[in-house]
Amino acid sequence: MRKLTTGDAAFQSLNYILLSLLGIMTLYPFLNLLALSFNDSLDSLKGGVHILPRAFTLENYATMFQNTQLYGAALRSLARTLIGTGLGIFCTALFAYALSRKEFVFRRGFNLILVVTLYVNGGIIPIYLTIKNLHLTNSFFVYLLPLLINGFYIMIMRSSFEQLPAGLTESAKIDGASDFQTLFRIIIPISLPVIATITLFIAVMHWNSWFDNYLYNSRDQKLALLQYELMKILLNSVGQQSSQTHVDENTVKIISPESIRATMTIIVTVPILLIYPFLQRYFIKGITIGAIKE
Repeated sequence: MRKLTTGDAAFQSLNYILLSLLGIMTLYPFLNLLALSFNDSLDSLKGGVHILPRAFTLENYATMFQNTQLYGAALRSLARTLIGTGLGIFCTALFAYALSRKEFVFRRGFNLILVVTLYVNGGIIPIYLTIKNLHLTNSFFVYLLPLLINGFYIMIMRSSFEQLPAGLTESAKIDGASDFQTLFRIIIPISLPVIATITLFIAVMHWNSWFDNYLYNSRDQKLALLQYELMKILLNSVGQQSSQTHVDENTVKIISPESIRATMTIIVTVPILLIYPFLQRYFIKGITIGAIKE
């Protein structure tokens, strides 16, 4: 093993210090919210709660889960995430594979359109009118169809497909495989890092989304999602607190916006944290593989 020089040791030490500081800066906000979610609501208003709860309680979570509408909304969010992620990765893979084929006649035109969508947005009113004219409002499909493809995800996956040896697809063609068979039996099985990465991106996008619920389906309670219901709870708690001139201790325990905000953040973050370890080993490789150029 090569002996480290003084310069190497100093450089490594500096790296460790900077990475440790970056880790602390990243981890502290989450630990602080976790501590606030398990801390007594009235006690949290006094401040000074950092990474450990000062007055431990489960009252914040009990208050949140007393709302029975959250259970149905959580199931709808889960269904949206599963269906939307499956459809999204399927359509993204198809689109990316077509753009990665040099014999595709409209390849350059579609690539140009994708690049334009990364920089230009139609705006909220044209998008709303389009969704309304397509009769997608007040339906579950509005959560799925507008998000089937994303230009950024397609370009990442296309770059990954383009870096695969051309002999793979050529040999498959010689053996009589169709494009679908080539994609799903050869290309996708050896592209798991980028597939896993894009899957995580799409799943997080669907799980955290609430604005389309507010914009298109706010009148139908049967289509409410978990994040939308949590947002309403938070807004109601802020409104109730600001409207009260005399706040007694018991009331503050129920309506403290700080505690509800922290508890709500933990509730919506935990499912993603449970999934992330299974995809983490693919994540870095998947997001950087598209940047490698021969």
